[in-house]
Amino acid sequence: MEVIFPPKLTEGDVVRVVAPALSRALVMEHDHTGIITSRFAELGLTLTYGRHVDERDAFGSSSVASRVTDLHEAFADPSVAAVLTVIGGYNSNELLPFLDWELIRANPKILCGYSDITALQNAILARAGLVTYSGPHWSTFGMRDHFEQTLRWFTSVMFDTAPVTLTPASHWSDDLWFLDQDERELTPGDGWWPIRRGFAEGRVVGGNLCTLNLLQGTPFMPSLVDAILIVEDDLESSPATFARDLTSLLQVPGASGIRGLAIGRFQRASRLTRPLLEQIVDAQPALGAIPVVADVDVGHTYPLATFPVGGQARLTVTDAEASLTLLRH
Repeated sequence: MEVIFPPKLTEGDVVRVVAPALSRALVMEHDHTGIITSRFAELGLTLTYGRHVDERDAFGSSSVASRVTDLHEAFADPSVAAVLTVIGGYNSNELLPFLDWELIRANPKILCGYSDITALQNAILARAGLVTYSGPHWSTFGMRDHFEQTLRWFTSVMFDTAPVTLTPASHWSDDLWFLDQDERELTPGDGWWPIRRGFAEGRVVGGNLCTLNLLQGTPFMPSLVDAILIVEDDLESSPATFARDLTSLLQVPGASGIRGLAIGRFQRASRLTRPLLEQIVDAQPALGAIPVVADVDVGHTYPLATFPVGGQARLTVTDAEASLTLLRH
């Protein structure tokens, strides 16, 4: 299937906010909409919202029908240039059997989010051939301070077609910023971790590892052949669970064709150190001859890089450093 790249954003565009996982009502318990609205206004973008974003059930989400309706309406509406998710959660994969892939393919537009949204992004690549974007949620734009690098990465990918080279951020955070915008803890970065040196180019696949693994054995799993695989996980992951989840992914058909692996930065609660991660990588025969880098600025820490699921990337890893260049996004 031919891969489709959606049109880039331009000033004056409309962005539709939808909630394929957790409801906006949950996010609004800590209301940062003033900051969010101002940020998008500064970008020259107008926010609109799906009809069901504030529905909230016993699981903090809404019905499958409501979430599917909001996604379909966003893609079908010619005035909408991009679709942005409220936040992640646990249940985006419930929507996959009910999505109109032909509608999505016929109306290519940006879809951006991360974490649980990984299920939607990779399924859309597999079934509609549309490139989507792992990047900040609508709610992420409510971060008052230390958001500059996340915003730079987002705008460079969403507004321009030139290649973007991702390199390590100077500082990062793993704090509950949405609870207290005044108490933020920054950690100096020590660069990405080169695990296996090498050079590779390929099609980007990935996102949240445990969510991507939910697609295994379904019609919604994209091919890993010739892939630059980018994976990350949140604080619910431990060294043991990450190891078995990675093992599972590397055992699917086509995994032997992976060309390179980038692993996102782990939250502190995961307790996944560099020596442990090196042991996990060493135990994977499928990774024996490809470049591997870890502690990359994707995942559940900040800043958060934006990358195209289905786009083209180049991974370069030397003994001392690494970079990831988004060639086509």
